[in-house]
Order: sequence, then structure tokens, then C-alpha cells
Amino acid sequence: MVGTPGEENVMLAEDPELLTKFKKWMEWDQNETTRQEIQEMAEWGQTNELGKHLLKRLQFGTAGIRGRMGPGNSCMNDLVIIQTSQGLAHYVMKTCGNGSQLGVVVCYDGRHNSRRFAELTTVAFLNQGFKVYLASQLCPTPFVPFAVKYLKCNVGVMVTASHNPKEDNGYKVYWGNGAQIISPIDKDIQNSIMENLEPSATAWNTDLVSSKDVEDPLPIIEPVYYNILAEVAGHIKSRHKSSTLRFTYTPMHGVGHRYIQDALKSAGIDMEELLVVPEQRDADPDFPTVKFPNPEEGKSALNLAMQLADENNSPIILANDPDADRLAVAEKLPSGEWKIFNGNELGALLGWWCWESYMERPDHLDPSDCYMIASTVSSKFLKTMAEVHGFNFLETLTGFKWMGNIAVDLIADGKAVLFAFEEAIGFMIGTAVLDKDGVSAAAFVAQMATILYEQGLTLNQQLQRLYEKYGYHVSHNSYYICYEPSTITKVFENIRNFNPNNGLVGYPSGLMDNKYKVVAVRDLTTGYDSEQLDQKATLPTSKSSQMITFKFDSGLVLTLRTSGTEPKIKYYSELRAIPGNSDRRAIERNLNEMINAMINEWLLPEKWGLIPRSDD
Repeated sequence: MVGTPGEENVMLAEDPELLTKFKKWMEWDQNETTRQEIQEMAEWGQTNELGKHLLKRLQFGTAGIRGRMGPGNSCMNDLVIIQTSQGLAHYVMKTCGNGSQLGVVVCYDGRHNSRRFAELTTVAFLNQGFKVYLASQLCPTPFVPFAVKYLKCNVGVMVTASHNPKEDNGYKVYWGNGAQIISPIDKDIQNSIMENLEPSATAWNTDLVSSKDVEDPLPIIEPVYYNILAEVAGHIKSRHKSSTLRFTYTPMHGVGHRYIQDALKSAGIDMEELLVVPEQRDADPDFPTVKFPNPEEGKSALNLAMQLADENNSPIILANDPDADRLAVAEKLPSGEWKIFNGNELGALLGWWCWESYMERPDHLDPSDCYMIASTVSSKFLKTMAEVHGFNFLETLTGFKWMGNIAVDLIADGKAVLFAFEEAIGFMIGTAVLDKDGVSAAAFVAQMATILYEQGLTLNQQLQRLYEKYGYHVSHNSYYICYEPSTITKVFENIRNFNPNNGLVGYPSGLMDNKYKVVAVRDLTTGYDSEQLDQKATLPTSKSSQMITFKFDSGLVLTLRTSGTEPKIKYYSELRAIPGNSDRRAIERNLNEMINAMINEWLLPEKWGLIPRSDD
């Protein structure tokens, strides 16, 4: 609905709720840009647009908040950051206050407004009497959980949208145990935010960041972080200190460059052998050279790195996402083609490396006290290794919030958590950081590659050795984009009611006229699990997200789920072959046949207007 300037009172009077929200926004927002944008929508009678920006609020979840930057309650902006920080600070005071001064770590990436949002967060916590450790410069996300633990703070905030588009930003929260928050803490924080919406009198005064109660955490934590990394690396026998293996690195216009250099040095890698993609070396919030600033996208994000590596005879590419909590790796094959390892393949390599390295330590625990962890949509390669070597494997829901918090409990019981990963190129090596850490992962991949190359083995050759020993674990993961939440719901409800008369309560009984039969179904949206005696899932369930896993008689495990941060329907699949079956191509053909059938028979992208992943 569009009017003419000056009609805002008439237009808004038709919607009392919108009028109230508009008046509050104009009263509280002191950012001239976002305030003016809301004012202009009202002046031009753009009530539909105004409603989109004001009536719905970004909801605080276990990943904090993340969204487009812009005006109003539904976007990332100064006022929303102030309100979120006030609510979080009050919740921490209520939960953790015991008479001593509370502490918070606040860091930020290189996106538009990240430093500004971090300063406003700092002010909100200062106003409640917190000691604030505010980073003096851009830093990787994993430094926040590390700093929270080391500095014994109660909470940590990282201002980042990770690998999201340039228009987005986010606010990620870590609890005092160094892990991401989990339910019901997120709901309690959301309630506290709603109880503390009005900005305090000094909420906008960023001059307060020069207060004596604000300290830079980086000079304190960086030496400790790198010393721990060097200590772990030093336990590995035959450590090579002057590699002739050339690595190519890209921080993807993010924060990683300086930190990766120090991490590789700690792992014994010669910096003269590190090539950095010049166009992507420095932080740039516009990400000008990539369609998506996400190395998981493959060649579309790694083209410049491949070009530089080709020109300099560098066989290994290491790539972080913009906040350096994820790691992608590529290797040049003898054919001249580049192999981009998927997250499951890197999980297999790093899992093997962590196991071999840990067992070389004189102080290692018995395998029965050792653990590795992976999310439910990730490869079960670690589970296979555990069955062979006697250590423990745990499966969690997707997200490092689950893995980090389980690691906290295991450590408290005196157990050793060697490794955790998820297929979305997230890796946690050891427990210095209880979250995915692309900085330390890069250092250990570089060290592993150096030693393997000294032995005449490439990363890919070692991966094939592992598959020959433990059996091929072949995966095929991708996604479809869908911008309409109602359509996504229809897709999943159609699958749940695919065949009401079969023995799996309406779920599909198979693919290709039951050439491949479904033998088990687990639905973590509804809580149904056909493998349990009471048919109730043992993993946590959530009605607000979609997630169904199918097991087939062929050995395929297939999961369909929605993304918590992006408008996507994702699918994850893995086909495990018995050890000794070396016909990988036949296994891959079998897997691809099943995936194509699933897409055509279950997802029905043409019917629902789903947009396939772009390989450009």
C-alpha cells in the first residue's frame, strides 16, 4: 500500500499494533540511517513494507540471531543489537551473578557494521557492571570460545554471519563452559530480551569502550592458543620443521590471514612455502571475487586459489570461510585436476590423524576412555574406526552446539575427546576450542600433508588407504533453495504422507518401485523412530525444524532436513561398503542412482518450484 508523503498518521492509524511499533522505533532508534528509512516508509504509506520490518522480531535461538542488515525489528541494526545485548546481560546477571564481577568476551569479523555492533554490545554489558574483553581487531570466531574458557568469563559474543551473503550479519553466543548455548537457555534469553527492550540512557555512547573495564583479550589469549597448538603438534613423531611442500591459502576476504600464519608456524610449517591469494587476502565485507563467501561451495569459491596454486606448483589449497571457523582443502591430482575434499572425507583423514597422533603420546588414555563425535548427517567413518580400535563414537544432532556441550560433560568425567566434526567442513581437534575451528584444522591438515608427502603419499592416496582398510564411505550431499517456508512444510508433509497404507506410518517404503527398500525411518520433527521399541526417537526433537532420516536395505543412510540459517532443503547421504570392496565407481553409481530417484520421486523439485544448487 503506497500513499503520499505526510500521510503516515492516517495510514498507520488503521493498524494500531503497527502504529505502536512505529512510535517505539522512532522513540528509541538513534541511528540516523535506519531511523530515516523507517520514517520514509511511514511517510510514503508503505504499510506492508513497514509491517515486514517492524511487526516481526529476529528471534534469539541457539545460534543467537542472524539476518539481513537494515531497519526495524526484523533486521540486524544498532537498536536490535542494543536490545539483544541488554537482554543477554540481564539474563547472565540473573543466572551467574554471585557477588563477583561478571565477564564477557566480545569479538567481531570484517563484515559491514561488525565493529559497530561489537562496541554497542560492549556498552550494554558495561552498563550492567561487566568486565568486558573487547577485541582490538578482527579475529576468528573460534577465539571467542577459547577466550571465554581461558579468561573464565560467563559469556562470549561473536559478531559474525560466517559465510552468509554480504548483506547479512549475526550475533553468536557462547556460554561460560566455552560451548555454544543450547535450549532452554536460548528461550530464556529471548524472554529477557523482550523484558529489556528500552535502551538505557547511555546505550548509544560508544565512547565508553575506552573505559578501564574494557581490555583487549587478543594479547592474552593468542600466545596460549598457539602454544597449545604447538604442544599438540609436537607430540607427533617425525615432525618436519622445514617443509618443501607449498601450500596455497585463501581467507575468502575474511579474518584468517594473520592467524593462519601463526598457526602454521606453530605446527612447524615454513612460511616461505605459503602462498596467499592476493585478491582475497584482506578482509573485505563486499566479498568482491566470490558469488558466495563459502569455500564449501567448491570451485566457484576456489577458482583464484587454484589459479595461484597452478602457477606456483603448489599441490595443496587451504581455505577458510570469512570468520575462519571452517576449513576447505583441495589437492591437485596426477591428472592435473583438482580434488576438493568434502567434509566427510576430511573428517576421515583428520579422525585417522588424531587417533594415530594421540596414541603416540606417552600420556594417552585407554581407548575405552577416548571419544570421537560427529553429527547425525555426517559420515559414520569414525564409528567404523571406533569398532576396530575400541574407542567410543557418539552421534549428535547437527551443529557444534551439541558436540561442544557433550564434550564438556565427557571432560568432566575424565574422558579424552580427540576429535569432532560435521560434514559442513567443521572440525574440532582436541578440546582447547569447544567449537569448530578452521585455524587449528588448517595447521593440522598442513602438518599431516607434509608428513604424508615425505612418505610419498598424497592426501587422496591416504584417504584411499583408509577406505581400503575400513571400507568405502561414499557420500553425496547437496541442497535445493526454497524461499517459501510454507512450501518447505508441504514438501516434508508430502513425504510423511507418501504412502499411508505401508508399514512405516505413511513414509515412503522404497525407491524405484522398491528396488531399494526403506528398512527404518527416524523423524526428529515428529519424534517417530521405527527402530525403537516404543517408536520414539532418542535424539532431541524439534517441531520448528524439519529432519527425516531413512535407512535402506542397500546400506544407504539418507537424511533430509531444513537449514537453520538459510532457505534450503538439504540432503545428506552415505553408502558404506564392506572392507575389501575396492570398486568405488560402482559404489558411486549405486549411490547416485538412489539419490536421483529420491529427488525425482520424493522431493519433486519441479512440482514445488525448488531451485537446485548452482555449480557456477
